[in-house]
Amino acid sequence: MTTTALPLGPGQAVLAIDVGGTDTKAALFDSTGTMLGLSRTPTPLCGTGTADAVLHRVRELRMQFATDFPDVPPHALGMLAPGLVDDDRGIGVLSANLHWSNIPFTQLAQDLLRLPTTFSHDVRAAGEAEFRLGAGRGYQNLVVLVIGTGIAGSLFIDGHAYSAGGFAGEIGHAIVDPLGPVCVCGSRGCLEAIASAGAIARRYHDRTGIKPDGARDVLLRSHSGDPDAAAVWNEALDALAVSIAQLAAILAPEAIVIGGGLAQAGDALVVPLRERVDALLSFHRRPVLLPAMLGENAGLLGAALRARDLLDAKLIRTDVHA
Repeated sequence: MTTTALPLGPGQAVLAIDVGGTDTKAALFDSTGTMLGLSRTPTPLCGTGTADAVLHRVRELRMQFATDFPDVPPHALGMLAPGLVDDDRGIGVLSANLHWSNIPFTQLAQDLLRLPTTFSHDVRAAGEAEFRLGAGRGYQNLVVLVIGTGIAGSLFIDGHAYSAGGFAGEIGHAIVDPLGPVCVCGSRGCLEAIASAGAIARRYHDRTGIKPDGARDVLLRSHSGDPDAAAVWNEALDALAVSIAQLAAILAPEAIVIGGGLAQAGDALVVPLRERVDALLSFHRRPVLLPAMLGENAGLLGAALRARDLLDAKLIRTDVHA
């Protein structure tokens, strides 16, 4: 376990847990905003029993933090998960990979841990951290686009997060090519099926029979003169540019923050993407394209922010009724 200084700032101590399809990350944030005991453990995958197993793991993590940091008792829990999540009601609506549907995680975790709890979507929470603490600071209309194994977004309109009961932000499943490849969701031509890191590696393998070492390897091969790699990479850039142009036309964001594993390509991604987006737009507001700042722990920071917000809201309600 490690101790890391991050830009959370002072506030009440909270516990943050980010449940992923493979690993579960957890950390305790103390009153100075320092992240204590960062850990990564395998997510317990138990078929239809995964939700119960995850809650059991959350309790184990809480007990471990109590042992390791007895002088830093958390006052709230911020919990995250992928899939379709209703943040406002704290319900895991659907996760095909984690085999649950309509699980009231907020209520179940509160009953189990006796801690005020928030349950949120992992990308929306990471996006909120970028909006409030990272690359998105200073913008009121913002999209945080996370490009990894899949693609999802976090939307901010006039300074407020927009989730639409968990359905907003599924940018990876916006159709950019009706004749494109079939997506895991069942639709054809989704952005995620063309431009996610997983899709880039998969499509190169389908074209060549060669299994690359991820999307970054495809990019390197394209720079080395591999025409198949260049075709796959350019098709991904074209698809991303179409989606960003659609976002510019519909939401008119001031900026789009790009995070996730593919964002590590840096200028090799951002520069040609900016050129493609600019060529597609006419009178539209041109969003500034920015790399994410907070790295792989943005989700935990977002979970901590939401846990502290919950405590602040409870304090306000107490003062009003005092």
